[in-house]
Amino acid sequence: MRNCLRPDARSIPMVVPYAGGILSGQGLLVGAFFGVAATDAAQNASVECETRGEFELPKEPALAITQGARVFWDDANRRITTTATGNVQVGLCTVAALAADATVRVMLERVPASGT
Repeated sequence: MRNCLRPDARSIPMVVPYAGGILSGQGLLVGAFFGVAATDAAQNASVECETRGEFELPKEPALAITQGARVFWDDANRRITTTATGNVQVGLCTVAALAADATVRVMLERVPASGT
């Protein structure tokens, strides 16, 4: 198909919205797009971001997350949470995380709100 620009749609370039920029492997949210930066980038620079796959991301401190739980991006604190209100759903927890853990494994995936 001549008009297909990204057949796998696994990654897209995103403009870094954060003061101080972003490091490779950190999550970022631009509008409704969530991705994980492939390289370091300064604020307002374009960076290629993975939008699918499993990633280890920082999580809300003292929060235990069960395998299969829906997870959300807390953009103000730049971390994963299970709190839906005010946050954007980014995927599912693939490996249970203890409250003492600093990170959680997340499969990036938009999941229907109904769970179906």
